[in-house]
Amino acid sequence: MTSKHDQNLIIIRGAGEMASGVIKKLFMAGFDIVAFEKPSPTCIRREVCFAEAVYQKEITVECVTAILVSSVNDALSQVKSRRIPILIDPDAECLKSFNPFFLIDARMMKSKNDTNLSMAPIVIGMGPGFTAGENCLAAIETNRGFDLGRVLYEGSTQAHTGIPASVDGISDARVLRASDDGVFISNHEITDTVHVGQEIGKVGNTVVACGTSGIIRGLIQNGIVVKRGQKIGDIDPRGIREFCFRISDKANAIGGGALEAVLALKSKNQI
Repeated sequence: MTSKHDQNLIIIRGAGEMASGVIKKLFMAGFDIVAFEKPSPTCIRREVCFAEAVYQKEITVECVTAILVSSVNDALSQVKSRRIPILIDPDAECLKSFNPFFLIDARMMKSKNDTNLSMAPIVIGMGPGFTAGENCLAAIETNRGFDLGRVLYEGSTQAHTGIPASVDGISDARVLRASDDGVFISNHEITDTVHVGQEIGKVGNTVVACGTSGIIRGLIQNGIVVKRGQKIGDIDPRGIREFCFRISDKANAIGGGALEAVLALKSKNQI
């Protein structure tokens, strides 16, 4: 347990796809990182999500390794070993034990959330639901477009659009969604080549089928309870296997914004 604010430690709330882009960028810049996750993450692009450590105990994304830990002391030990500890703590109950100078909410909750300025000297928010000066000092835009990755030191981030990015001219058709409420079961794996109309799995007795041909770039964990319409998979029509294991351009842009915000606010606070 630290006795004062750790000026090199950044707590990240969330370790999904966008958060993983932030984690890797900050880690490679020399910061110490601890990520808080929920007990059953619902990540799609699992090969590039540090949250996958919750299921696998350990995962390496682009040469950076994350380890599931069970305590604050275990987390600090992994930090010293230059690994990313993933601690199951969805409500940030352990935050005071780490006493970080930086907190980044990267959960991408798409609406208002429980992160606030009292949680750390420097609080940074990602995506919809954040307003600089109200619930964070800086907010990072996560919607695609001209402002993707831009750091806002005043004002709010854009609302969630719900529109999937176009890949090779294909948008909605490349996204797999739950066909019903229930448990998702599939015999497919990330990197499988699939064709339009092919069954990918089932939610209960209802089939989930591909809207386009390509390669499975992301697929939710087998056995996860899902809701009708929930995103559960991602088909990449380009069919390039390597892309399944690489952090996306969007996550990299957001990671760059997070690094800018941390360095700018660190300089402003003269630490």
